Amino acid sequence: MAKKMKLTAVISLVMTALFAIVYITADEAVFLTLVISFGTVAYHFVMRLAVGKAIDMVFHNKMDYNKKWFRVGKTEQRFYNLLRVRKWKGKMPTYDLKAFDPKIHSWDEIAGATCQSEIVHEIIMVLSFLPILASVWLGALPVFVITSFLSACFDCLFVMMQRYNRPRIVKVAERQRRKTDVQRKNKTNKEV
Repeated sequence: MAKKMKLTAVISLVMTALFAIVYITADEAVFLTLVISFGTVAYHFVMRLAVGKAIDMVFHNKMDYNKKWFRVGKTEQRFYNLLRVRKWKGKMPTYDLKAFDPKIHSWDEIAGATCQSEIVHEIIMVLSFLPILASVWLGALPVFVITSFLSACFDCLFVMMQRYNRPRIVKVAERQRRKTDVQRKNKTNKEV
């Protein structure tokens, strides 16, 4: 998924520049439409990649899942059950599958990765509305509002998925921690 996102970002940036040059020389409205279209796509993909990279550079998937922001209440969990978030598994793309792989990471680390992913998508949701400012210069306000809203809704799905899965992951992490503590005690008792 990472390669596809990066490739889409690069292609849309190149197409934006190409059609901008054509628009400047030909002054045809169709080329302005293409500049706006590819530019909007480029913005959304580049912004997503940049936010993900910036947050990862700071937190390295080690966010504290016990913080209040990351706790999921019973009412919220019922809402996710009503939406059948569980059935989304396998249908939603994952940028970095390795971050959620229990063969590579402890369940504590995976829980932290869900928090980081949630924060990334929440920031992206907010930044999805920034292209609306372009309508001041380019017009087409409804197009910018619609694409920004749909983009934010798409990222909201990822936030819900992380919040739905986290309580289960935390339970597994707590079991793993208790098991490790028991093993340490037994090892200490054997040494004595």
